[in-house]
Amino acid sequence: MADPSSYRPRPGEIPDSPGVYRFRDEHRRVIYVGKAKSLRQRLANYFQDLAGLHPRTRSMVTTAASVEWTVVSTEVEALQLEYSWIKEYDPRFNVKYRDDKSYPYLAVTMNEEFPRVQVMRGHKKKGVRYFGPYAHAWAIRDTVDLMLRVFPVRTCSAGVFKNAARTGRPCLLGYIGKCSAPCVERISPEDHRELAEEFCDFMAGRTGTYLRRLERRMAEAAEKMEYERAARLRDDIGALKKAMEKNAVVLADATDADLIAVAEDELEAAVQIFHVRGGRVRGQRGWVTDKVEEITTGALVEHALQQLYGEETGDAVPREVLVPALPDPVDPVQEWLTGRRGSNVSLRVPQRGDKKALMETVQRNAQQALVLHKTKRASDLTTRSRALEEISDALGLDSAPLRIECYDISHLQGDDVVASMVVFEDGLARKSEYRRFQIKGFAGQDDVRSMHEVITRRFRRYLAEKERTGEWADGEEPGAEPGAQEDPGTASAGLAEPPASTLTEDDGRPKRFAYPPQLVVVDGGAPQVAAAQRALDELGIDDIAVCGLAKRLEEVWLPGDDDPVVLPRTSEGLYLLQRIRDEAHRFAITYQRTKRAKRFRSSPLDDVPGLGETRKQALIKHFGSLKRLRSATIEQICDVPGIGRKTAETIVAALAQAVPGGPAVNTATGEIMDDTEEPGQQTGSPGEPVSTGAPDERRGQER
Repeated sequence: MADPSSYRPRPGEIPDSPGVYRFRDEHRRVIYVGKAKSLRQRLANYFQDLAGLHPRTRSMVTTAASVEWTVVSTEVEALQLEYSWIKEYDPRFNVKYRDDKSYPYLAVTMNEEFPRVQVMRGHKKKGVRYFGPYAHAWAIRDTVDLMLRVFPVRTCSAGVFKNAARTGRPCLLGYIGKCSAPCVERISPEDHRELAEEFCDFMAGRTGTYLRRLERRMAEAAEKMEYERAARLRDDIGALKKAMEKNAVVLADATDADLIAVAEDELEAAVQIFHVRGGRVRGQRGWVTDKVEEITTGALVEHALQQLYGEETGDAVPREVLVPALPDPVDPVQEWLTGRRGSNVSLRVPQRGDKKALMETVQRNAQQALVLHKTKRASDLTTRSRALEEISDALGLDSAPLRIECYDISHLQGDDVVASMVVFEDGLARKSEYRRFQIKGFAGQDDVRSMHEVITRRFRRYLAEKERTGEWADGEEPGAEPGAQEDPGTASAGLAEPPASTLTEDDGRPKRFAYPPQLVVVDGGAPQVAAAQRALDELGIDDIAVCGLAKRLEEVWLPGDDDPVVLPRTSEGLYLLQRIRDEAHRFAITYQRTKRAKRFRSSPLDDVPGLGETRKQALIKHFGSLKRLRSATIEQICDVPGIGRKTAETIVAALAQAVPGGPAVNTATGEIMDDTEEPGQQTGSPGEPVSTGAPDERRGQER
């Protein structure tokens, strides 16, 4: 590991001007390329105290052995040079997009005497018109098959073309009318090129003019009673419309634009691009990248733009590029795009209307791509085994932790404090073993104390189960300790049955807390880890390892250590720990929101025996509000259909015992809601008037 001070440039050596810099390792390999408006200010950020650097930046500067730079005139030149060097050197610490060359394009080889329509991958060639990219090659072939009826352009290879010219016999497509057969001179080179130009114009989105032309020809043929020709034109129009239907209209104003969306976590990012031409989605592509450097969403967008348009010119760069976040600064990037296109390019974030709605669709695709990538990565047995071994080595365990339990605390400003326990066995989620807890040992917000309570309760159950032969009769430990609850959403159909080793000898039901993990992971840093370890020590358990994963820097904390364990960002072990922690967080916050929503819907009428939902709604509808119901007499309540005198007396007694709640507040506007609303204005379930704002409008303050 190199000391950055050993290769730090002397004061005054670095110019205060735009440029591009390269970090090299001890073998002179370029490991990072960056650009800057001011080289002096940017490079100074790398040579500060290592403790103040982001872990990924710290790893880069300690791997490097030298730094060099090149001065340029403008930021646009810096952007161009940065892209060229990244393509040339492939630095290990720069963002790397994968699968960018795997997407197929529909290509028309206009650089040949007889242009050919075909599927192409890889680098683009000069003189070839490209359309797409498409997600699958078969989608291109389906489109071409429909288009060849109207535009019978050559599709055969050079070998087939030469053989047909030699024998004087066209291929099958020539016989069935899906090729104009230039190989046997049925069409001149000029006419065939014109046919290919029409094909390209149609694929580029200029469809309306050509369809109207065919419709006029069909009408003229019908007037002349040339019905066979009119029928062929009718079928041609139908084929073209069917080909157009494969690309849905998404923007009514025939916009040419590319929409870029990014879904990311701490370690990886997925980029999705929709290519819209003539208001239709003409192509889609996506990348996944490792975030090997500390990077913002705007910087990810900038790298995506470089990847997309670094080798494109002219119409291949659209007039409008819509992104989720703008690069900083944005002017050089926009000027660079304008230079690539040769005319003005608008780079912006959509704010409203159809374009914003389409951007949300692209964002969902990016999120699904990231989830799919993680799922594929997690399903690989070799990868999971390596991850468990890396965790074992990093934490100093005797063996790989085949069962890992992770705990997380969730609350909303100290209310509805809950905890979750998720279980991963052999690197895979074991959802039937998930548990959730209510924190009732104290009131208020204290994550450390909550973690101590949850760990204590879980492993007290474990010790009790070791001494028992059966299951708890009611699911609770004697002593009425508030405990774990089954989550009905996790034991759904389709999950694998628990193995025979998890079944009791009496009734075959799976035991809840009888099996200890080899590793306990808590969501948090040193305080939460210390609380979990203290709980295990108090119970006399000394054979279970404990660690914590701090979300901000993805550091692994061990009990009693002053410094965290920093796993390499490419570590499969870190990836597995992160996935377990995120699953615990998801499970906890889902439970917390469910409890909060249930509390918002509660009503004093819920405690009235025998009073069902229908009669509660009838009471509220009759009186208009709970306040009016409280002031009603027994006789007035009896006037409600279905309410007898005994039930009315019970309702009056229940309302008299209930403490009236505070005024309802609309969380969206801050308005105090009137409790004497008309029935048509009543919101929520029967009971106290509730906030019209959705509970999730306060998610920014929940944990």
